[in-house]
Amino acid sequence: MNERALKIYFAGDLFDAKDLMGNLLLAAAIEQHARGRYQIMLPQDGECEVADRSSQSIRDADFELLFSCDIILANFDGTDLDSGTVAEFCFAKMLDMPAVLLRTDFRDAGDHTLPDGEPWNLMCSHYPRTVVRHINAMEIYHQSRACAPDRCQDAFYSMLAAEIVAALDAVCAEKSWLQADELAAQYQRAIKSIGGSLSSRFPQERIAQIVAAKAASGIYS
Repeated sequence: MNERALKIYFAGDLFDAKDLMGNLLLAAAIEQHARGRYQIMLPQDGECEVADRSSQSIRDADFELLFSCDIILANFDGTDLDSGTVAEFCFAKMLDMPAVLLRTDFRDAGDHTLPDGEPWNLMCSHYPRTVVRHINAMEIYHQSRACAPDRCQDAFYSMLAAEIVAALDAVCAEKSWLQADELAAQYQRAIKSIGGSLSSRFPQERIAQIVAAKAASGIYS
């Protein structure tokens, strides 16, 4: 594996103050804990830069960022999963991107009553090169409250980050089903299936650069 930081697309809710700041703080904690091995890419940082503010342009910009990343970290909190996050996860799996599904929500939901079920719809479970991490946010909140008030937030996000980085390391070590020499063709299929402006955003030269970087990273055999 080369020395460049692997780029992680952080998929999840970004609709209110808690989402936006929580994503930002967790991203910073992950990068700090990983010591330069991972770089978190937040869709919320780029959406305001989309010029015409149309739904398609925002969607296409998010897919552009996703397809430029190496790994997806998907927040699977909530009694029902965010539909945008699910769409991004599915296309990441089409490209055999390593994936970590993070749930900090301690509530039961979905198909958790099945023997191998998770607290979300079963159609989002059991994918290759996908690691699931359930972290009870209430538990680590109370653990972090034992710290001094000015350290509580740092302790909370540090505990989250430690588990997430371990999951990222584990999933990156799993063998890919998609070979590096097949990746360019798979990108073309994904781009065509999405439509919109993706073809113009990903000319052949750019796809070749992305594929070469991913092959050099060691996450595709």
